[in-house]
Amino acid sequence: MCGLTGFWDPLGRAGRESPAGVVEAMARTLAHRGPDDRGSWADERAGLALGHTRLSILDLSEKGRQPMVSAQGRYVLAYNGEVYNFPELRNELEGLGHRFRGTSDTEVVLGCVEEWGLEASLPRFVGMFALALWDRRERRLHLVRDRLGLKPIYYGVSGQVFLFGSELKSLTAHPVWSGEVDRGALALFLKNGYIPAPHTIYKGIFKLPAGCALTMETKAGAGALSDLPRPRPYWSLAKVMEQGLKEPYQGSLDQAASELESFLGRAVEARMIADVELGVFLSGGLDSSLVTALMQTRSSRPVKTFTIGFWEETHNEAIFAREVAAHLGTDHTELYLTSREAREVIPDLPRIFDEPFADSSQLPTRLLAALARRRVKVALSGDGGDELFGGYDRYPATLEAWSRLRLIPGPLRGAAARLITGLPKGLWAKLPAAAGLLRSRMLAHRSPEELVQRGAGVLASENPAQVFAGILAHWKNPEEVVIGPGLPLSVMEDPLELSRFKNPLTMMRYLDLAAYHPDDILVKVDRASMSVGLEVRVPLIDHRVVEFAARLPDRMLISKGKTKVILRQVLRKYIPEPLIDRPKMGFGVPLGRWLRGPLRDWAQDLLAPERLIREGFLRPEPVARKWEEHLSGQADWKYLLWNVLVFQAWLESR
Repeated sequence: MCGLTGFWDPLGRAGRESPAGVVEAMARTLAHRGPDDRGSWADERAGLALGHTRLSILDLSEKGRQPMVSAQGRYVLAYNGEVYNFPELRNELEGLGHRFRGTSDTEVVLGCVEEWGLEASLPRFVGMFALALWDRRERRLHLVRDRLGLKPIYYGVSGQVFLFGSELKSLTAHPVWSGEVDRGALALFLKNGYIPAPHTIYKGIFKLPAGCALTMETKAGAGALSDLPRPRPYWSLAKVMEQGLKEPYQGSLDQAASELESFLGRAVEARMIADVELGVFLSGGLDSSLVTALMQTRSSRPVKTFTIGFWEETHNEAIFAREVAAHLGTDHTELYLTSREAREVIPDLPRIFDEPFADSSQLPTRLLAALARRRVKVALSGDGGDELFGGYDRYPATLEAWSRLRLIPGPLRGAAARLITGLPKGLWAKLPAAAGLLRSRMLAHRSPEELVQRGAGVLASENPAQVFAGILAHWKNPEEVVIGPGLPLSVMEDPLELSRFKNPLTMMRYLDLAAYHPDDILVKVDRASMSVGLEVRVPLIDHRVVEFAARLPDRMLISKGKTKVILRQVLRKYIPEPLIDRPKMGFGVPLGRWLRGPLRDWAQDLLAPERLIREGFLRPEPVARKWEEHLSGQADWKYLLWNVLVFQAWLESR
């Protein structure tokens, strides 16, 4: 795992500074992603430079150093990630006459591109990666991101210079940088708690979407850069899900579980290849327990497992992780956190994430990564199981809510929603029907006021996708809070995306895999782990596992109140039933209580109305109302307030 960055400045806008010197400064900002080595390469005549920081995992020698020039000299590569099937690709290339100096997957990636070209090589790669590839002959720069978006890459034009990098901080280190806050992206952030691709918090700077490539070149005869092109997909999650519905799995649950176990076993085994020590994050949940079990069966010694525990019983899964570790015989390490230790991470969040990011499980994830890094350099994670195999409580909650809503005529639902939201908030707790609309295990800890607000928000929904989007939204109408334009399009705001699948469960899994997973879960894991120089590998979202899971019928995912039916079936071979059959807990922190207690003074300062007025991004009135209601205990607005606080803290750090 590494960090990459660079720029293309054909008109020399950076002035007298050499491209090599500029890109070295950009690469220094990514030292945490690659603490073992740093390199740069520049084509002075073209005005192009590539920078790289290396976390040495495969081929620890200098033969794995990047940026790397291909054997024939045509291509130069800066690459972040791992291609797990590189041994097979290497053997194939050697059969075609290629010779290799070292043993890194980087050299194999370059060999594939030389042999088959970039477009034909991408479908051959199995792994997680982001890469920048300079074609010296054609004078074209290619950026590529892996199929599911595990590894990040940002890009855009500032001052007529094309900038790119693994993290936004590397772009901001270029002399021409002049980032302006994108208020539309800010509205998306308040609604979702993260900024969905292709948007970033800065105008004109974008995330390359998962499964896409982008090619930059200069205008013919002009020397200047061409207009920013559209990313082109080389793998489509939507097509995979559509194909799964057309060709559903026809076998029994036992047959499907056996095939899934085989897919997952191969995915885990491939991710255990490393020239350094590795371990696994073990929360005690189904997904991480299964990954741990599959690792342990493939290891000749106890696997190193790592768990973060909380003294608050409502948030503590460590006791279950300990029991799983004892049953499997792992080398287990756990750390119980106090609220003080978790809160000490908060000042570092703007530096770690570069743009507003409000998933509060970022706090324990960062501490878990630091705990693991003391003993290993690579860790496997169980992320992705909920999205692939129907594990979120919001899936049955949406299905249940829609089953009730569809019985009410649409015009009547809309009128009821307007009536409820127009009532004084003091009456909300007396509306059991509206609150009951979303009463479920997922929302068991929400106040009646919040349940009524969420219920009213989905009453006017015309399909299950709108119900789902309404349940997920934090600020329902962020345009009323952000001073500026409305919401730009993203997956969760695009009517075409929301209506893509008629099967409700497929629709929800698709939306989560297309937006929430790459732009929230994977961002959290990547930044938290790379901030301490730890590589995290995620076997459950191997694209071949995704393609298999897309074919599974609903009954193998959710049945009789049970989620992740097929994963439970696989896990029973390794873990006793009592450790499997328990409620889902999640990996959050007691944020609502902290905001009323130890974080209150910090929050009060950031939310001060006069401060919001002075900064000019947010309207103080709706923020003040939510803050007062939260402090009084009238409602629990922790997620809405945390979004605002994270933005305010990020703004303060600039």
